Amino acid sequence: MSTEETSRFVRLRVELVLEVQDDDEVAKAALRRIAADPELPEGERAQAEAAVTEDTAEALAYLVDPFDLVSEVPGVELQQASWSSERVDYDPDSPDWDLDEDDGADDEEEDGIG
Repeated sequence: MSTEETSRFVRLRVELVLEVQDDDEVAKAALRRIAADPELPEGERAQAEAAVTEDTAEALAYLVDPFDLVSEVPGVELQQASWSSERVDYDPDSPDWDLDEDDGADDEEEDGIG
């Protein structure tokens, strides 16, 4: 049986709400990741450093990589991913935060890994 006959594509939607307890630690971790990336051009490196220093949500977006989430899952290969982060006001008792409900929005922003 060929790979084409057995392959199935699955869209996995994940929504996380994180409580950041130390903005500085998150920014430092993102700066370490940026410093360790040998493929990042210097101009982009400076922009990334500024972004993660100024905005904790940007630092988290730099640290959380969908590839890392699935790279150890046997039998799957990540084909495409997109992600973003934003600051939110979180109230776990609010019906707006019911993660069991589908928001109905089509995710057409997926234009590649990264």
